[in-house]
Amino acid sequence: MGKTEVVRQPEYEIDSVFLERWSPRSFLEKEVPEDILLSLFEAARWAPSAFNLQPWRFILARTKEDREKFMTFIGEFNQTWCKKAPAFALIISQLTSERGNIGSHAFDAGAAWGYLSLEATRKGLITHPMTGIDFDKAREVLNIPEDYAIDALIAIGYQGEKEALPPHLQEREVPSTRRPVKESIFEGSFGEPLK
Repeated sequence: MGKTEVVRQPEYEIDSVFLERWSPRSFLEKEVPEDILLSLFEAARWAPSAFNLQPWRFILARTKEDREKFMTFIGEFNQTWCKKAPAFALIISQLTSERGNIGSHAFDAGAAWGYLSLEATRKGLITHPMTGIDFDKAREVLNIPEDYAIDALIAIGYQGEKEALPPHLQEREVPSTRRPVKESIFEGSFGEPLK
């Protein structure tokens, strides 16, 4: 029985990839081959979006120089664990189009992230999204136009041993549980439980 099966049991039948995906912090210093790395973005490419606008974009850092540039805006806590990650992807989403405001930009970018993370799991990779970054500095360092929202930063790579993490993070290096499915659903109106 794997690590995820110990703490993650579905209430209803689903594909195991949903249970296997979690967000470890221990990365191996091992480069991800380009065809495997780009397959994650291929999966993200097929995410649904309103009017098929596909407002998401990814700024990739996989060279030493680019990863160091990203480190300038990653928060101190996240730097303690993500330094070994061989790749980062900053998810940004376009705020407007010729149709006007893209009200679903973050929702659509979230769908793309979800597809990317599941494909990473299928490929034997781990991903860890984070918002513990300096958004203004990221915008400045990466020359991101004001017409794009910065949504999150993802560390991508192969999973390392939890013992490689600082002691205070080792105990957290386990898949998390989730609340029961019916606690996330209201029926008919806010606060109304399923009937």
